[in-house]
Amino acid sequence: MRKFLLVTSLCLTAGLASAALAPVAAHADSASAVAGKMQVLPDGEAIYHHVCQSCHMPDGKGAVGAGAQFPALAGNPKLKSAEYPAYVVLNGFGGMPWFTGLLNDQQVADVVNYVRTHFGNHYTDALKPEDVSEMRPHLSVEEE
Repeated sequence: MRKFLLVTSLCLTAGLASAALAPVAAHADSASAVAGKMQVLPDGEAIYHHVCQSCHMPDGKGAVGAGAQFPALAGNPKLKSAEYPAYVVLNGFGGMPWFTGLLNDQQVADVVNYVRTHFGNHYTDALKPEDVSEMRPHLSVEEE
């Protein structure tokens, strides 16, 4: 009986250890690798303050230091086309992580529209969630 309990115990321990060591999909460059879906935020300004301002700064002027460069959004001519910032938010660029698994289409449109109409930017042609949907990369369940 003792041998049976010992063998059973060893098998259970080995099974638990192998489950703990099983590979898990993670992306170091993904903003959603740990966080999951974004909480409900009422508008683009709230999304900017919650997600973007820690790197791009509250005034949108970006930052440089400690080997990193966070581009200014204030007065940025690259924001002329709404598709450019939407693409960057969805896919990342340089050191910026991608937010595809974190922000839904409405949230991406809201934050892009906010940035394009604030910080000295005056681009009033609004990005729509349908536009974002067409640009969104398709992720597997493991990548979300």
